[in-house]
Amino acid sequence: MANPKMSQNDRLRYDRLQFYKEDVERIDKILNEFLRLSGAKCALLIDKEGHMVTKRGELRTIDIDTISALVAGSFAATKEMARLLGEEEFTAMFHQGERDNIQLSLVGDRTLLTILFDDRTTVGMVRLYAGETAKKLADIYRDALERGGDDPGLGDEYGTDSKKALDKLFD
Repeated sequence: MANPKMSQNDRLRYDRLQFYKEDVERIDKILNEFLRLSGAKCALLIDKEGHMVTKRGELRTIDIDTISALVAGSFAATKEMARLLGEEEFTAMFHQGERDNIQLSLVGDRTLLTILFDDRTTVGMVRLYAGETAKKLADIYRDALERGGDDPGLGDEYGTDSKKALDKLFD
């Protein structure tokens, strides 16, 4: 979870963490291991705005964009329910169907680990390995945040140079 005393620039960087190819490869490896250990069918990593980060496993004919948006919306609604009950937020949700189940777990205050599974495994196995997986994913997020100097942003000089160019243009 972000530190409330972060500077505005640090908060923006925290909220807009970018995943590079190496990050996604590490995440995919962790998700593949999770699927192998838990027996789940599919694992999706979705940011809290509903954008897909990566996916692993059996996807069948699932409309990933719609699932991603619905997962994010469901978690946002649940966060409000938690607030009304005096909690900051709930970190996990479980939906049970006749054949298929879905578990949503908040990872690192920024993504939702979305797990689809059926009767080939149990909710206990999924929850056990989802917790371990969430910790490993949070480590990747920490590493990405600490990358710091590798940010391909525009830099501090951009704002100053732009202001000078605009002042010159309108003088």
